Amino acid sequence: MLHSVLLLSTAISTTITGAAFTVQTAQDDSFIGALLAPVLAVLRETATGNFDPLAKGLLFTFTLLTILGAHELGHYFACRHYGIRATLPFFIPAPPTITLFGTFGAVIKIKEPITSRRALFDIGIAGPLAGFAFALPAAVIGLIFATPAQPSAVGAGGMQFNDPLLFIVLSKLLGLPKWIDWNPIYWAAWGTMLVTALNLFPVGQLDGGHVLYAIVGRRIHTWVSRLVAVGCAGLAIFALATGQPPVYLLWTFVLLFLMKVGHPPVIEEEPLGAFRLALAVLAALVFLLCFMPFPISSS
Repeated sequence: MLHSVLLLSTAISTTITGAAFTVQTAQDDSFIGALLAPVLAVLRETATGNFDPLAKGLLFTFTLLTILGAHELGHYFACRHYGIRATLPFFIPAPPTITLFGTFGAVIKIKEPITSRRALFDIGIAGPLAGFAFALPAAVIGLIFATPAQPSAVGAGGMQFNDPLLFIVLSKLLGLPKWIDWNPIYWAAWGTMLVTALNLFPVGQLDGGHVLYAIVGRRIHTWVSRLVAVGCAGLAIFALATGQPPVYLLWTFVLLFLMKVGHPPVIEEEPLGAFRLALAVLAALVFLLCFMPFPISSS
């Protein structure tokens, strides 16, 4: 029951968020007013017979939740394969004004220790690869059907959203314009690419941390986690020094917390085999295609 309620709540919050990108939202300096402004704007447009924002919000929701759901179900079915108890995904709604996507993502809860290297590897890598498998076609569709935009119109309000390497490569291969207008499929793909990259950071108990731990063990995992956290902090400091939004500042604190918690030991030390090592290389490639050093910049 809780899973259904959270899924429905998240679908509502993401639909309003997606729809709000296409409507004029009234400015309100109060906190409550700012929270309600996108909701009221979408309701106003819908009540006047303009269903285009609502339709785009629903398309955004379908794309976003499909990709996030695929990611978490990848973990879930890998757990089921190894007989490890895990919950179905918990989707987490968020007010449109607080986040750019209307959700804090989705998670599953693994209720038993993962004691095998192979199980740890498979459970860790299954989520990002499953999510990417759905995000890739969404990215292609979102870019192909995007409307070209004038550079002066990009980053309205002083913010500009930068594309991951995958989007840049696809745009060049498909001969697409550099600047495009916002559209719901593109935005859902952009957001899930960012989520995929964050999850693949080889730190702590993130998906990338699970994969790294399964390959190299505790000692190297610890040192790589430290180096990655330092690099992430460096990105945040550089952003602050150059007057850009410090997107990775909060993520640095998350990484430090994960390092403090540590990673549970693995008891069974069986070899992973060449196929899993090839999947690890694929996951590293996915990370490079999705990672954005500066997802948001000031225009």
